[in-house]
Amino acid sequence: MSSLDGAAAPHTDQPELRRHVGLIGLLFASVGSIIGSGWLFGAMNAAKQAGPAAMISWAIGMVMILIIALVYSELGTMFPVSGGVVRFPHIAFGSFSSYLAGWILWIACATVAPIEVEAALQYATKYAPFTTEHMVNGDKVHTLTTLGYISAVILMALFVLINYFGVKWFEKINTILVWWKLLIITVVIIAFLFAQFHGSNFTSGKGGFMPFGWEGVFTSIATSGIVFSFLGFRQGIELAGETDNPKRNVPITVIGSVVLCGLLYIGLQVAFIGALNGGDFAKGWDALDFKDSFGPLAAVATTLGMAWLAYLLYADAIVSPGDTGLIYTTVTSRVSYAMARNGNAPRALAKTNKNGVPFISLVVAFVVGLIVFLPFPSWQQLVGFITSATVLSFASGPLVVGALRRTKPNAPRPFRCPGGDVLPLLAFICSNLIVIWSTWTINFKLFITVLLGLVLLAVMSAMGHAKPPFEWKSGAWMLPWLGGLAILSYLAGDLDDKAIMSFGWSCLLTVIFSVAVYYFAVMNRLPEERMDTHIAEIEREAALEDDPMPA
Repeated sequence: MSSLDGAAAPHTDQPELRRHVGLIGLLFASVGSIIGSGWLFGAMNAAKQAGPAAMISWAIGMVMILIIALVYSELGTMFPVSGGVVRFPHIAFGSFSSYLAGWILWIACATVAPIEVEAALQYATKYAPFTTEHMVNGDKVHTLTTLGYISAVILMALFVLINYFGVKWFEKINTILVWWKLLIITVVIIAFLFAQFHGSNFTSGKGGFMPFGWEGVFTSIATSGIVFSFLGFRQGIELAGETDNPKRNVPITVIGSVVLCGLLYIGLQVAFIGALNGGDFAKGWDALDFKDSFGPLAAVATTLGMAWLAYLLYADAIVSPGDTGLIYTTVTSRVSYAMARNGNAPRALAKTNKNGVPFISLVVAFVVGLIVFLPFPSWQQLVGFITSATVLSFASGPLVVGALRRTKPNAPRPFRCPGGDVLPLLAFICSNLIVIWSTWTINFKLFITVLLGLVLLAVMSAMGHAKPPFEWKSGAWMLPWLGGLAILSYLAGDLDDKAIMSFGWSCLLTVIFSVAVYYFAVMNRLPEERMDTHIAEIEREAALEDDPMPA
C-alpha cells in the first residue's frame, strides 16, 4: 500500500459512493437510527435512576447532544464526504488522531447492529424461545438461545444483503420503517396520556420529584439509555457524501433529528410516569419493575387494559431495532471505508462494487457483528459500552472546528456555529462529561479497547498495511486526553459512595481538564500546508461523489 502523503489517498478504479439520498432520506436515516431499541427501555431505566426528574435528564441530554450536533453540522457542510467523523480529525491533526478516532467509532458502530438484533429477538421471545432469562451481576438479562443465535445470523446477513444493492434501496426501505416508528411512539404517548394520568406520581413517591438528587439526573443521562437513544444523529454526517444537496440537507438533518426525537422522548417520559399506578413505585423508584413482560411500555399498556397497544409495541420492538441495525450496518461500512481512504486501514476496505457500495467493509462488519454475539449475548450487557465509545469518538470534532477556525478562518462555511470557541468547547466538555458519567465499570472495558487499537496499529504498520505519515506532534494530544479521562473515570468510580472522588469534584475537574486539552490540541494542530494537502484530497473525493452516475 502506498503511503498517504495527503496528496493522494488510496486510489482505485472502483465506483465512488453515490449521491442518491435526498433531504427526507437523510433526515430519516438519522431519525431511524435514533429511534431504535433505546426508547423501548429508556423511559423505565431513566425513571429508576432519576425518578420523575428523568424528564429533566432527557432535556439536558438532548441539549448536550444538540451542541455536539451543531459542531458536526459545520464540519459536515464544509466537507460533505462519507465517513466524515473519521475524516475530519485527519484534516486538522493528521493520521494518528484520525486512526484512534476511527478505531473507537468503528468499534462503537460495529456493535450497534448486534445489540439491535438482540433487542428485537428479546421482544420476539414472546412468540418463540429466542432468548432465555438469566441473572448477571445482580441484573436480569435475556441471553440468546441456539434458535436466537441462528436467527441473529440471518438478520445480520439480511442487513448486508440490503446494503449490498446500494444506498438507494436502503433509503426506500428505511423511509417506510421510519414512518412506522414515528407513528408508534406518537400513538403510545397519546394513549398513555388519555388512558390514565396521575399528576401526583411526579411528587408522591419516596424522595419526591428528584429522589436521587442532581447526581441521579446527570448519571441517568449516560447510563439509562438516554444518550444511547440520541446517538443516531451522526448518520447525517456519515452519509453526507451520499446526499444530493449536503449544504442544505446536513444541518437540517442533524439538528432536526435531535430536536424531533428529543421532544418525543420527553413526551414519552412524562406519559410513562403519569400512567403508572402508585404501587408500581411504592418501594422506591429504583425498585420499579414489571413482571411477566419483555418490555416496560408493553407492561404499562397491558395494565391499562390496552392489549392492542401492547401487541403493537411487541411488533415495533422488532421493527425499530431492526431498522436501526440496518442503518448501522451501512454506517459501519462507511467508517472503515473512510479509514482506508485516510490510509490507516487496509486498502481493500475502500473497494466498492458496481453499485458504489464498500462491499468488503460490509463483510467485515458482518463478521465482527457475529463475533460480538459471543461475549455480549444480551442487550443489557452491551448498551453502556456502546454509549461511552460513541460519545468518545465525537470528542475530536469540536477540536477540529477550533483548529480550522484558526488556520482557515476564511474558508467557505455553509453553516457556522455561532459564538466563536463557545460551542466547540462546550461540545468537547459535554462529550467528556458523558464518558465520566458512564462509570468506571464500563469505561475500563472501553480504555482496554483503545489500547487494543494501538496494538493493532503497530501490527498493521509492521505488516505494511498502514504507512501514512503519522504526524505525531499534531496528534499527540490524544494520548494525554485519553489517559487523563481514564484516570478521572477511575477516581470517579461508579459515582457512588465508594468512589474515590465525589460526583461534584469529578465533574469540575473534568471541565477544567477538557478546557486544557482543547487549547493544547488546537495550538498543536497541523501546519497550514499539511491541512491544505488533506483538504485538497477530501475536496477531490467530494467532487467525485458529486458526479452523476448511472443508477
